[in-house]
Amino acid sequence: MESIRCWSPGHPSLVEIRELSHAIKLLENYHSRDECQHQERSRILAFCAEHPDALCRTCITGHLTASSIIVDHSRSRVLLHRHAKLGRWLQLGGHCDGDGNFPHVAWREAVEESGIPDLVIDPEIIDLDVHVIPRLGTEPQHLHLDVRFEVVAPEDCVPRASKESTALSWYALEELDQIDTDDSVVRLVRLALNDEGGHAS
Repeated sequence: MESIRCWSPGHPSLVEIRELSHAIKLLENYHSRDECQHQERSRILAFCAEHPDALCRTCITGHLTASSIIVDHSRSRVLLHRHAKLGRWLQLGGHCDGDGNFPHVAWREAVEESGIPDLVIDPEIIDLDVHVIPRLGTEPQHLHLDVRFEVVAPEDCVPRASKESTALSWYALEELDQIDTDDSVVRLVRLALNDEGGHAS
């Protein structure tokens, strides 16, 4: 679907912005589609107000992350990865590490973790999700306050897994009950494939 909002590689807005204030503005401009999303938005904004280091993983209580659901060119399947540490099939994404430009973080992580350089992102937030990351080794249990986007992959692309994944695979919505994932991923896939959220193309 055509969209003037889409950002391709080289777009001037696909840059790092190391300001929490920029992240807060993006969250404030997100139009929550329902009460649950309104509550998640309020929860994340409250966390940012209480934690000036919310963009950094050194914020032990929790930190901001950004992720994306990658849709194939035909808009019939999504690319998920089996997370190397968590062992579940999830969307691609990661830590902001100081970058308050959520679309840039989500796009950067998607490129790095999929091995697909020509991804196109719709910079409009389509979903928010606050979830607990369990204790892993010396890393204590903490929150990920995740800001989510839609990304579209070019036709005939060949994904290549990074060290963050043990596998990458394309899935149709009806195939998700065959894999170990979670409700928030299913919600995100429904948003993308039903075109209820982003409009990247």
